[in-house]
Amino acid sequence: MTCDESEVLLHALLDDELDAGHARDVEVHVAACSRCAIQLRQFRALHAAMSTTDLRFSAPASLRARVNAVVPATPYPVPNRRMLLKGFALGSMLSAAVAASLVITVIRPDQDQRILGEVVSAHLRSLQAEHLTDVQTSDQHTVKPWFNGRLDVAPPVVDLAAHGFALVGGRLDYIDGRAVAAIVYRRHSHVINLFVTQGSSFGQGATLKTVQGFNVKLWSEQGLYFCAVSDINADELQEFKEKFEAATRPGAGP
Repeated sequence: MTCDESEVLLHALLDDELDAGHARDVEVHVAACSRCAIQLRQFRALHAAMSTTDLRFSAPASLRARVNAVVPATPYPVPNRRMLLKGFALGSMLSAAVAASLVITVIRPDQDQRILGEVVSAHLRSLQAEHLTDVQTSDQHTVKPWFNGRLDVAPPVVDLAAHGFALVGGRLDYIDGRAVAAIVYRRHSHVINLFVTQGSSFGQGATLKTVQGFNVKLWSEQGLYFCAVSDINADELQEFKEKFEAATRPGAGP
């Protein structure tokens, strides 16, 4: 494991979000790397400080007096029981609606960011020796059937060497707790991992993000979800996506 990989996984280790295998890999690396060990100690100290410090602030009584002095007293009708019940019901409905919107707004971005972190971690792991491919060949007719029986989905595999993106091979990987297909391409000396799944782990819609210095391109088509990650620039990754889509479009030639 490299320091870059460890940096991605340290926070997940502190939050107990890693499985036993990844947790052990990080701990073994930290035990042998003084830089990462120092960083882990700093993260733990920050985590402990945030957990124990009383961050609540109570406004002083003088603030209430100042507000009362500025806001004029307005006579309000004395509420009866019906008014109270109607107000309570309306308030409950509004609170539920606001709470639901906050859950969607806050949790979904957190989940997306976690999955993108897993994607980048899988990409980094693949760059280690002997981790890039399970089946190593530039023959798309060999890579595609290799996934049969290993996944519930048959990922499209095309050779884009004529467009500057050479097919290297494929492997099984795991994102968000599920097995996904990883189709590997090479652009000059740069590796592109294209993850393919039938679920919606990668989110909805086409988008480009940058995570830990890597460009990540997300899109979906024909019921499949795609996530391409590499250190090539954003324009080249967009070109890869367009060439891949054109080659896999129904009716496209060889």
